[in-house]
Amino acid sequence: MQLTFVNTIKMKDTLFKEFPEVSREQWKQQILSDLKGADYNEKLVYKSRDGIDIQPFYHPDDFEETEQPAPPGKWRVCEKITAVSAGEANTKAKEVLEKGAESLWFVIPSETIEPQILLSGINLKETPLFLEPQFLSEKYFILLQKYLKDKENKVYLQTDILGNLAKTGNWYFDSQQDHKILENRIKISSGFKSVVSIDASLYQNAGATIPEQLAFSLAHVNEYLNYLDYRAAGLNDFQPLFKIASGGNYFFEIAKVKALRWLYASLAGEYYLPKDCYILAQPTLRDKTLYDYNVNLLRTTTESMSAILGGADAVCNLAYDHIFHNNNDFGERIARNQLLVMKNEAYLDKVANPADGAYYIESLTRQFAKAALEIFKKIEAGGGFLKQLEAGIIQKQIKESAEKEQQQFDNGELILIGTNKFPNPEDRMSSDLEKDPFYNSIFGSPILEPIPERRLSERAEKERLEKEKTVLT
Repeated sequence: MQLTFVNTIKMKDTLFKEFPEVSREQWKQQILSDLKGADYNEKLVYKSRDGIDIQPFYHPDDFEETEQPAPPGKWRVCEKITAVSAGEANTKAKEVLEKGAESLWFVIPSETIEPQILLSGINLKETPLFLEPQFLSEKYFILLQKYLKDKENKVYLQTDILGNLAKTGNWYFDSQQDHKILENRIKISSGFKSVVSIDASLYQNAGATIPEQLAFSLAHVNEYLNYLDYRAAGLNDFQPLFKIASGGNYFFEIAKVKALRWLYASLAGEYYLPKDCYILAQPTLRDKTLYDYNVNLLRTTTESMSAILGGADAVCNLAYDHIFHNNNDFGERIARNQLLVMKNEAYLDKVANPADGAYYIESLTRQFAKAALEIFKKIEAGGGFLKQLEAGIIQKQIKESAEKEQQQFDNGELILIGTNKFPNPEDRMSSDLEKDPFYNSIFGSPILEPIPERRLSERAEKERLEKEKTVLT
């Protein structure tokens, strides 16, 4: 598979043609002169944990004129709602739409949630809906389909049997039945914008590097395309939904979103399928902290910005207190308003592709895509995503990357303000926990090793909570 492109990005246009051009070599010679004999690579080249070397400068001479997939042009503010009650979730959905939300992400925990009540009165034509049932049911799918029949809509049904397997270590039923339900769902998917999703956020939240996240996401969707007879299954208009998590490395995460679109377009081209995909982004859990939790506001702001500037279709923010408080109006309002400020006051919706032509970001995008493609090819040579998952190879690779990142955090090389740098010793959190902020495997007896989503600060936070208990006793 080769990387292919869609829209032209001109790398050598300039507004200052009256000035003589300075070549890349001229710049480098000047830098070497200023270094006075010091080693260029040792002093100025930064080696990231993602395997990408960051140069001290980037120049148009580094790039050929190429084409890349176009971003959507407009992004939408998304609100996530867990539908414990269909009526209450519907009421809340209408309220948040009035307050600025432009799309809705419904988590559906039970088959008792009636679609006709949940979606009543919502403008399905104008409002993208992301429906995430936490079960796999043909009966419920038919209920949804009947309700949506003859209604123009933008409904994305999140069906991801491999994502469920990777996260929990179990199929919903078994491999054969899960795949059969997925295949039937795709064959009769009329009435939905999409019925297949790829939970790429799992890999980020578990500690995978960016090339690994991209490669696993690509192999993940390729597993579905390999399994299905995509022409017989009616995939001529196939458009998967990618759920991604945006991390704290600002420019890297912009490039990650761009690289994901590029990689998927290249893969889809191999199957003669439409090259568009839909990207639903949210901030990562990986760097969120229990102590000095207000810093989470800054983290979610920059992470949401990365997703926006990278070209995500919709962005769903996390509340600053998400990891330890139950859903509450205040936290959700602040999270929503962060996105509204970016859209309406920072004007981040006025330019279709604001990162276009930035040499640093273009370099990162290409390097991430190429590195991911190499990992992807190894996965396919090893039998594909599912086989590698069943053998524990993907879990091992993520675990090794996560441990390296954890060591960087523990050593103070990777800093989370308020936790391993400038902690406030007066902070007390033990009495403020409304839910368990730590990863727990609650998935029964898995048939394979699940991929755990763990925050970097969990170990340090547990130690501080234990000290709090000691002081109280």
